[in-house]
Amino acid sequence: MAPAANPIASSVMQFTPFSSVVQPAFWHELTKLKIDVLKLSQEAVTIYGTYSIGRSVTDRETGKEVTLGCNLSLGGDAFSKEADVKPPPHSVIVRGSLKNFNTIEDFKNANKQEIFNEAAKQMWATMDETGDASHLSQFLLITFADLKKYKYYYWFAFPAFISNPPWEKVGEWQPATEVIPVKGLENIHASMHSASILSTTASKLPQAIASSMLAKPSANDTNIYETAPLEKFSEFFEGTPTSQRHTDVAALSETKPLNIVAWRDVEVADPGAKWRSLVIKTYVSAQPKDGLAQTVPGALGWERNAAGKLGPRMADLAPMMDPTKLADQAVDLNLKLMRWRVLPGLDLEKVSGTKCLLLGAGTLGCYVARTLMAWGVRKITFLDSARVSFSNPVRQPLFEFEDCLDGGKPKAATAAARLRKIFPGIDAEGHELAIPMPGHPIPSQSVEQTKRDVAKLIKLVDDHDAMFLLMDSRESRWLPTVLGAVKGKIVINCALGFDTYLVMRHGARETIAAGSGTARLGCYYCNDIVAPADSLKDQTLDQMCTVTRPGLAAIASATAVELLVSVLQHPKGINAPSPPPATSNASNQQRAPENDDSHTVLGIVPHQLRGYLARFNNMLITGGAFGNCTGCSEPILNAYEKDGFPMLLKVFNELGYLEKISGLDKLHDAGDAAMESVDWDEDED
Repeated sequence: MAPAANPIASSVMQFTPFSSVVQPAFWHELTKLKIDVLKLSQEAVTIYGTYSIGRSVTDRETGKEVTLGCNLSLGGDAFSKEADVKPPPHSVIVRGSLKNFNTIEDFKNANKQEIFNEAAKQMWATMDETGDASHLSQFLLITFADLKKYKYYYWFAFPAFISNPPWEKVGEWQPATEVIPVKGLENIHASMHSASILSTTASKLPQAIASSMLAKPSANDTNIYETAPLEKFSEFFEGTPTSQRHTDVAALSETKPLNIVAWRDVEVADPGAKWRSLVIKTYVSAQPKDGLAQTVPGALGWERNAAGKLGPRMADLAPMMDPTKLADQAVDLNLKLMRWRVLPGLDLEKVSGTKCLLLGAGTLGCYVARTLMAWGVRKITFLDSARVSFSNPVRQPLFEFEDCLDGGKPKAATAAARLRKIFPGIDAEGHELAIPMPGHPIPSQSVEQTKRDVAKLIKLVDDHDAMFLLMDSRESRWLPTVLGAVKGKIVINCALGFDTYLVMRHGARETIAAGSGTARLGCYYCNDIVAPADSLKDQTLDQMCTVTRPGLAAIASATAVELLVSVLQHPKGINAPSPPPATSNASNQQRAPENDDSHTVLGIVPHQLRGYLARFNNMLITGGAFGNCTGCSEPILNAYEKDGFPMLLKVFNELGYLEKISGLDKLHDAGDAAMESVDWDEDED
């Protein structure tokens, strides 16, 4: 901006509004902000955009310069701090305000004029307080994000304040070289990147340029131009410092014409080449009667849509998004909505980051996997030795009829493949492996294979955070129980009867639970005074198969997963205490004080749930650890840690070995001795 000669013929200056350009990355970041931060809030949020030096092209037919519109661009860094925004080369960073509405109705019915006026008022007040010209370039954006369909409704406003009296122009735009010497243009170009012109933040960005500044010929050499920030108008041109803001330039200049330069040269033009910047002469025809403006002037600036009408636009990202990514975001969306109103303290990241090992890919395994996936768990591994049979698909939702043909596909691998088909974002795998069991002797020729199977099982347990025991027989759960206790893993047990089920979590071993300050809970075997043995021998078909009411498995499986999630939400994790025993009538049996240590954001964390479908009710049970347990007692765990596979081999092959290690044999002997010492009275007829 530089002083000019007196005007001769004039017309009112008009402003060309910005055009918005929104990058897809911006909508992705808005989605994250809405889900994780804003939730139901409709408070305004500060965002940042950029605009670059104006551009023009030469019309090939006419040879005339055609001015291109000035675009305000929003990218993925729009929600960053100003210092973290990475503008394109030769660009200006602009502050804006985003207001996102919760419903499309709120978006449509919002008082747009009131929102606009409030934004303009705030811009003027901030500028008047700081004297920073950049605040007059701020923008407003209102949005509604339809996160299920990935459609984003938005409307930009670029408030432009109305000058009264108006600025008038003399003539039309002309090449800047007609008014300013080439050396002066080079001086201006250099000053656009000068720290003395840029704001404190922008001066730290190598790509940023000044949005506006003052320029005038040097008193010593009119070919050289000096520059200054816009708010230094009076001091720069008149030589008199003033406290008046740059918005009062019209009053300060007193009808003296000014040259306005529209800068369009990204680089300094080569010698003999054409400079693209333009210049026009402007002035204010008269001064306000009351002198400098004391009130906020009127403003306008809502952007027109593609049809040229005042109205919002819509960005539909669904067609351009990777379907896999869409599915991934959709799964997370339903879960994160829980934190908006109901459970703001829910730790979803802890759930999704839990790696789950499912021992058994049958009816329970299929339903557990589906529920885990619904909770956002991304790592699920199946382990099973069976193949899909014709009776499976109707009861086990991860299998189809084709999986039964040609002898049946391996259950574990097939279930994992089906999970990946349902949700490509899942990390699912299946392993075909038979778990060695107590009471099932290992033939000598199979010892090495069994050793490899045990090593593989140990590796899988090491690689996961939680185990679900979903097998058919009682004894098949023994080895995973021992491994889970030794390695401190969360173990969830689920077992079915005809119309009853058991879901329980195993307590931590004694050495882990000792420092938790809570009572040690028992495992699946802690209620037994006999060691697990071959339960399948001499069984009829109905006894060998799991004969249950068809709906029972889904109920028990869902309960098992919900129990795991509750454990994960408790600060003590595996050591979470069980709720205290009920002290009131049966109808209130499952209630506990909400300030009780057994509570999480999801409620209580029970030890055992026994469900009775015939009565449609559940019973909560807390069972303490048994010092002579064959599954989790310290003698058993210490023996395994000391001897490893040889100890396991004895358990598989030798009847009574578990009783001997755990001390159950002595308990039995003491019981028998006590019975023999009783002096029984015999009634005679």
